[in-house]
Amino acid sequence: MLESIKGKVCWVTGAGTGIGRAAAVMLARQGACVILSGRTMASLQKTADLVAQAGGTSSTQRLDVADPDQVQDVAGRIERQYGRLDILVNNAGTNITERHWAQVRPEKWKEVIDIDLNGAFYCAHCALPVMRRQKNGLIINVSSWAGRFYSLLTGPAYSAAKHALMAMNASINMEECANGIRACAMCPGEVWTEIIDRRPDQLDEEVKSKMLRPEDVGETIVFIARLPKTVCINEIIISPTWNRGYLAALNPQA
Repeated sequence: MLESIKGKVCWVTGAGTGIGRAAAVMLARQGACVILSGRTMASLQKTADLVAQAGGTSSTQRLDVADPDQVQDVAGRIERQYGRLDILVNNAGTNITERHWAQVRPEKWKEVIDIDLNGAFYCAHCALPVMRRQKNGLIINVSSWAGRFYSLLTGPAYSAAKHALMAMNASINMEECANGIRACAMCPGEVWTEIIDRRPDQLDEEVKSKMLRPEDVGETIVFIARLPKTVCINEIIISPTWNRGYLAALNPQA
C-alpha cells in the first residue's frame, strides 16, 4: 500500500527544469516540503511558483553540485532548518553537444563527470549521515537508459557517468540497508526536456512528441517515494513505447 509523504523533507537537485521540476511539483502536491536546488535562481523560482500554485511548500538553494563545499553548505542548511532529510532526489545532470570521441575534449569530459557522477556522490555523502541518525531515508538517483545499456547516442562521458551511478546506487543498498536506507536508480529512456536540444542530432517535433515527458518520470519518482520503508526498488527502467532504439534495431537502414 502506498503511504503518505505529507510533511516529509525532500531535497531535489537540478530542480529548475525538466525531470527535477516535475518531481518537485508532484512531491509537493503530495504534501512534502521540498528543497529546490540548482545553478540558476530564476529557474528555481519558477519551480517554486509552480509548487505554490499546486498548494505545496518549498525553499530554494542555489547550488552547483560539482562543488563539494557548496553541497556541504546546502546540506548543512537543510539539516539546521528542518532537522531531518527523508528523501534525496539526485537529479542534477548535463551532457554536451560535441560528445563523441572525435570531438570531446578533456575539460568537457570533466564537466559531465563532475556533475553527473561526482555531484550525485557529494549529495549522497552529505545526506547519509542524517539518514543514518534517523534510521530511515530514500535516495533516488536519476540515471538513464544509457546507464543500464551501452549507448552510442549519449557519448562516452555521459554513458560512463551514468553506468558508474548505477554502481554507486547499488553500493548504497549494500552498505546502508542495515541503517534503514534505500536507494533507487531511475533509468529513463528519451525524455523531452531542454537537454534534448543539446544533442548533435536535432530532432523534429513529431519525434519529441513521442518521448517520455518529465511528468511521466516525476510520477514514477512519487510512486517510489510513497512505498513503505520496508520496500526497496533497486532500479526502475522506464522508456517511451515508441522506442527509437528498438526501431533502429528492427530497421537499421532507416
